Formats: sequence, structure tokens, C-alpha cells
Amino acid sequence: MSALTSHLRKYTAAPVCHDIQINGQLVGLHDSGVLWWPDDATLIVADLHLEKGSSFARRGIMLPPYDTATTLEKLAAVMDAFDPGRVICLGDSFHDADGSDRLPAPYRAMLTTLQLNREWIWVTGNHDPVAPVRLCGETVDEIQIGPLTFRHEPVEKIGATETLGEVCGHLHPAARVRRFGRSIRRACFVTDGSRLVLPAFGALTGGLNVTHEAFSMIFQRRKYSVFMLGNDRLFPFTATRLVGD
Repeated sequence: MSALTSHLRKYTAAPVCHDIQINGQLVGLHDSGVLWWPDDATLIVADLHLEKGSSFARRGIMLPPYDTATTLEKLAAVMDAFDPGRVICLGDSFHDADGSDRLPAPYRAMLTTLQLNREWIWVTGNHDPVAPVRLCGETVDEIQIGPLTFRHEPVEKIGATETLGEVCGHLHPAARVRRFGRSIRRACFVTDGSRLVLPAFGALTGGLNVTHEAFSMIFQRRKYSVFMLGNDRLFPFTATRLVGD
């Protein structure tokens, strides 16, 4: 079974989301790691890190060159399930500023097909601070749509006006819990109801434990919840249930 067939079997059924409120807006968290905003027909995805393998290869670090294909196949399957009118990529869509230029022709064609007949917004990130080359879509540093603001890096303030409705990526959140003597660590969404950090979507991305001090700059201690990615479902936990690495 090909990777694309596997993804299609998983995601082409009617997608099921865990509904939450962010700054008064109903949004859906999906076990693929994407965010669905139904009232706006918008799909949000963070940290694709396309062409990360080729970026490492340029520095003499040889990794299997399949990360871009795997990520795009997964994205295609999720988009087929949701059929969004708009897609917002929350930065670090490419692993470096030249990543879009290195994109092999078959993957460029695949991405171009995904962009057909829908609005596509590239939010700049620290890895890709410039607009991608030879690809459609609007490039912005951040964008506000209604009560939600989409940016790559979270504002390092707690309770400030500019953080209300913030939807971002960058931190690659992951959570660890211990149950029945076992420890489980998974990528996750993390939210306090007013702002949300998405997990990294890319196939070749790590995760930062939400107990790390980086998260203490944006969430009050123990005043947030996580939704860990599982197979066909999400696992919600309050911050008090989480453990460090």
C-alpha cells in the first residue's frame, strides 16, 4: 500500500474534529494536526518544513529524501477530506529560504494542484522569511480574519490584547503523560481558550515538551489543556496531568 493510499483511507471519510472555542470562535482540532475553521471554510496547518531533508544534505547530513513527499501526500489526503476554500500555512512551510526553489518538479506540480480554485496564504516563518518562488498564494507576516490572528511565532505575553485569538505554530508542541506505569509522548495542540498553538505537520519535525519554559512565556502555569494526536482520535489532558521529559 502506498503512503498516499494509506492517508486517503484514513482521512477521506467524513472528517471528525474535536470542537473547541478560540476567542469565541468554534474551530475543530483534527488528529492529522490541522485546524479546521468551519464557518470560514478555512484549513490551517503549521510547520510543514518541506525540503528539510535536502537542506540537511547540503550540509553533509544525509537523511532519507522522502520527507517532502510524505508531508504533501498527507496534506493532500486531509484537504481531500475537508475541501477547504482557504488554506493558511502558518510559517516554516519550507525548511529554509531556498527550499521552494529546490522543490522537485513532481512535488511542485502536486502543490500547485492543491492550490487550484482556493485561496492560499503563506505566513512567513523564521525558516522561510520570504515568499516561496514559482508557487501561487499570498505571502504575509501575519493575517487577521475576524476575531482570529494567524502568525508563525506566538507573542511572548500572557493575557495581552494582541494574544486574544492568536493561532500559531513554531514551537512544535508535544506532551508526555504517564498512565498505568507507562509513558506516552505525542505531538499535540495546546490552548487556554484564548490562543492556540498547532503541532508541526511535517514528516521530519521533532517536538518540544509543553512543560518547557518556552511555553511558560505564553500560557499561565497549569492553565492550559493539550490535545495529543492519536490514531483516528485526539486525547485531551489538562496541564496538571503532564510530565516533562
